[in-house]
Amino acid sequence: MRPASGTWGSLPTVVLAGLLIFAGKGPAEAPGVYHAVLAAWLLLWCAGCIFEGQAAEAVYGKKDPSQAVADETAGQVLPLLALPAASLSSPTHIAGVLMLAFVAFRVFDIVKLWPARGLQRLPAGWGILVDDLVAGAQALVVVQLVTRLWF
Repeated sequence: MRPASGTWGSLPTVVLAGLLIFAGKGPAEAPGVYHAVLAAWLLLWCAGCIFEGQAAEAVYGKKDPSQAVADETAGQVLPLLALPAASLSSPTHIAGVLMLAFVAFRVFDIVKLWPARGLQRLPAGWGILVDDLVAGAQALVVVQLVTRLWF
């Protein structure tokens, strides 16, 4: 979808996490369910990148094409992991944490701090995926710091 296809690609993961939390299957109430669903989601989209990445690059004629967003869907999982229960104590806090995870991931994905940018040179689907996983890990650090210091 345009504009900002990576942003659109990140949204399904945030919606999934929000639905789990609001359904009582969040990291505070049902951490096993929450983390299992997110882990399965992560593996599904990582596999899509790895196995279809080279084909996407061939179709769109460039490295890490913006039309392929499975990498954003996968990378967005990481900042949503291990959320402290206190940060999810009210609907307002939940919305704030989901927004923080979304924005932090998008910023790191766009800015591509070291080592993310260089990892795009990896072959085929790996180059599409790994930079977003690094951005997700960087966003995870920010989300953990903010939620543990302010909630």
